[in-house]
Amino acid sequence: MEEKVLILDFGSQYTQLIARRVRELFIYCEIHPYNNPPKDVNPFKAVILSGSPFSVRGEDAPHPALNEIRGKKPLLAVCYGAQYLAHFSGGKVSPSATREYGRANLSEIKSNESLFSGISIGSQVWMSHSDTIKELPTNGVRLASTTDVHNAAYRIEGEQTFAIQFHPEVYHSTDGKQLLENFLVNIAGVKQDWTPDSFVSMTLENLRKQIGDEKVILGLSGGVDSTVAAVLLHQAIGDQLTCIFVNNGLLRKNEFSSVLDQYKDMGLNVKGVDATTHFMTKLAGLSDPEQKRKAIGNAFIDVFDDESKAIEGATWLAQGTIYPDVIESISVNGPSATIKSHHNVGGLPDYMKLKIVEPLRMLFKDEVRRVGKSLGIDSALLGRHPFPGPGLAIRILGDITLEKVAMLQEVDAIFIQGLRDANLYDSVWQAGAILLPVNSVGVMGDERTYEKCVALRAVTSTDGMTADWVNLPYEFLQKTSNDIINKVKGVNRVVYDISSKPPATIEWE
Repeated sequence: MEEKVLILDFGSQYTQLIARRVRELFIYCEIHPYNNPPKDVNPFKAVILSGSPFSVRGEDAPHPALNEIRGKKPLLAVCYGAQYLAHFSGGKVSPSATREYGRANLSEIKSNESLFSGISIGSQVWMSHSDTIKELPTNGVRLASTTDVHNAAYRIEGEQTFAIQFHPEVYHSTDGKQLLENFLVNIAGVKQDWTPDSFVSMTLENLRKQIGDEKVILGLSGGVDSTVAAVLLHQAIGDQLTCIFVNNGLLRKNEFSSVLDQYKDMGLNVKGVDATTHFMTKLAGLSDPEQKRKAIGNAFIDVFDDESKAIEGATWLAQGTIYPDVIESISVNGPSATIKSHHNVGGLPDYMKLKIVEPLRMLFKDEVRRVGKSLGIDSALLGRHPFPGPGLAIRILGDITLEKVAMLQEVDAIFIQGLRDANLYDSVWQAGAILLPVNSVGVMGDERTYEKCVALRAVTSTDGMTADWVNLPYEFLQKTSNDIINKVKGVNRVVYDISSKPPATIEWE
């Protein structure tokens, strides 16, 4: 088993990025809410405390139980964590004269300190706080300062406890990865043994133990996550696995047949089920995004319940759940409230007797792709853009009809094929079109029109937790807009979404 690191989440928007940076060091880590930590922290070799939107001086400030951690395990406290250790251990935290947010530079670093090994004065760091540490905690030793923040980093004498006021996990902290490596590898002595090959080896062994000689059904989507999960399970249990690809009527144009074709040479036992009518019936009259997601989730359960009964001895349902799904479905006392429901996270209805197996639930998207490469999956499939589980239902704002689906499928097909033709597809992490619930005035020929508006969305990302919009060439956008308006009846306006995540999400619903 790989050595691992515990990250206690206080609701910071950056907590997931801490995990990303740690994983980039080939070190396995897990995020747990501060108010629901692991019952046993002994397996963890080091602990990191995240930032938080709360103030340590507030009545609702998160109070972690650190009895089994502080002084017993190497501890790195980030931002709120640093303020917490100071405020409740003999130091003083006060409101900043002005909110300290954005880039800063280290103006002073204490020499011969292992936490800052290889980091020079002038190194850029990222601040995000409204409080500041005025006095260090008992036995605190200042390690670094910026021009505006005197106590930018400190350690506690006699402990392997370190605290930093800035965020090493964001890209704006240029030596942040070096600092995390200094703490985890040089100070805590954590081994860098979290690799795709080691994950595959460990997971195959665990799946065989978990499943035994029982049968598994898995819902394929044609995407990276479910495909990698299917290949992992197939290598672990062979013919005990049956894969089901459901056409929910909300797929991309011609996707049902093309996905079934791509699996023919992979050795998987795949069954296609066309359940369009069932899904459309469930969605009839629904406009609220959460209601649509839940209706689709329930419809999938209906289909898999029927299919499981047709497979004698099926006792497991496998899903391609990945770590961002898990993280976004965990609540940390409010600030990390669920962003959206995921039909592939959580349990099943009582009437379904299937147990859930999720072989990828601790991986980020880029890690899934690396594992897929280790498994020998075709690079073209691994490079496919993510596609939401609810499909086009959450790219059609408002109620769902077959007419709207058909319209958006045509728009989406022109956009995606255009990206491929222009050799832009592989430089985009995810792209899609959104059908807006508004009509706009236009002129076609000599006639006035009042038709639909669509938005195009293309983003770059590593794992979907954060994303930036892609600056697609004007010439490409011009051609795509013309093609859509000329070829898709009912659309007379095309706009391009230039919002990043955060604050916007990748999908519109």
